Amino acid sequence: MRLLLVEDDDHVAAALSAVLARHGIGVVHARSGEEALRALLPATSPGTPPFAVVLLDLGLPDQDGYEVCGKIRKRTSIPVIMVTARSDVRSRIHGLNLGADDYVVKPYDTGELLARIHAVSRRTVSEEEASTGTEELAFGPVRIELPNRRVSVDGAVVQLTRKEFDLLALLAQRPGVVFRREQIISEVWRTSWEGTGRTLEVHVASLRSKLRLPALIETVRGVGYRLVAPTP
Repeated sequence: MRLLLVEDDDHVAAALSAVLARHGIGVVHARSGEEALRALLPATSPGTPPFAVVLLDLGLPDQDGYEVCGKIRKRTSIPVIMVTARSDVRSRIHGLNLGADDYVVKPYDTGELLARIHAVSRRTVSEEEASTGTEELAFGPVRIELPNRRVSVDGAVVQLTRKEFDLLALLAQRPGVVFRREQIISEVWRTSWEGTGRTLEVHVASLRSKLRLPALIETVRGVGYRLVAPTP
C-alpha cells in the first residue's frame, strides 16, 4: 500500500513514515497543500490511483487543510483521513462534509491510526468491486470464484476449508500488499491476535501445500503476509 502523507513538520513525518513502513505501508511525504495536489495529478488520469490513502494534516503552511481536502475530492476519490488537533464536533462535521472519509484527532494512538488507514482502504476496494460486479479474482494460474467459494490452479479445483478460502481471498484482494497478522486474524477469524498466531501460521502452510505454490504467500518478517503473483 502507498500512502500520501501531507505534513509540514519533517520530524513528525519522519517518525510516522518509519512506523508505517514497518507495517508494509510506503509513504510519500508532501510538505504543503500545493505539493500534495501535484503528487495527486496522476489520479486525474485513468488507471490505478497513485495512493491508497491520503493522510492530511490540516495545519499546512500555504493553504487551509479543509481547502486542500475539497480540492483533492474534486479530482479524485482516493480516501482522505484528516489529522488535526481540532476536536470539536463542528470541525469534524465540516471535514466530513468536504469529502473526508475519516477524522483523527491529535494526539492519536498509532494502532488506531493504522486500523483507520486499513479500514478506509478496504472500504474503497469493496465499493469498487461492488460497482464493477467483480466476482472472480485471478493471478497467474490461480482463480478464485467468490460467489461459489471455489479455487482452482491451472483449471484444477483445489479443496479448501472455509478459513483457508477466506484467508486466500483476503490476500488476493490486493496482491503485493502486506496484510498485518493482527488485521488477518481480525478479518478472517473475527477475534484478537492473542492466542491465534499459531492458527494463522498453520493455515498459511496448508494453503502453500494445497495450492502447490510455496512462494505464493510470502512471509514479511515481523509484519505479516502478502500474496506474490507467480512468475510465468
